[in-house]
Amino acid sequence: MEDCFVYVLGCACGDRYLTYVGWTLDLDRRLAQHNAGSGARSTRGRSWVLLHAERYASRSEAMSREWHLKRDRGFRKRLAQAAAGNIQKPHSGAELTSV
Repeated sequence: MEDCFVYVLGCACGDRYLTYVGWTLDLDRRLAQHNAGSGARSTRGRSWVLLHAERYASRSEAMSREWHLKRDRGFRKRLAQAAAGNIQKPHSGAELTSV
């Protein structure tokens, strides 16, 4: 089985802090795609940092968790608030949890 990751990205945008949730097989490559403008349309033109990541054993598990995280605004808001307090020094690594 291949490792799949669900991730939450963050971006300071004016007076707001935006988040984006996705899943991938390669976190580093996917973050680079988002920052290069070749990721999801809603992420283009912004500089993103990895706020949170979780590892799953299958695509279906990762996609299910992505669906839930996209709807968990409270969790994403807490991540954004924590990151917004550290805008001068962005979170450089993933907070990986195995499930």
